Amino acid sequence: MAGEADRTAVRVRVSGHVQGVWFRAWTGDRAREVGLDGWVRNRADGTVEALFAGPAAAVARMVEACRDGPPAARVEDVVSEAVGETVAPGSGFVERASE
Repeated sequence: MAGEADRTAVRVRVSGHVQGVWFRAWTGDRAREVGLDGWVRNRADGTVEALFAGPAAAVARMVEACRDGPPAARVEDVVSEAVGETVAPGSGFVERASE
């Protein structure tokens, strides 16, 4: 199991045709499959925002996966930034309500 030193947290914002295409549910499923903590939500501006926390390699793979998204999505851009926001290890990954 990865130690605390290997954990990272990244906030991403995905734009394009990403709402109404199950992007939030797809993200939650993928993040839970690889054991990430964090959350995902739809934003009022039409983007999807997520916070991925966990082993650096798994977080990087998740960010890359967001570039494709679920089959019905048409991703135009993925902007990511490392954040100092802490998410407790083992807290799980949740789909938040739209903002």
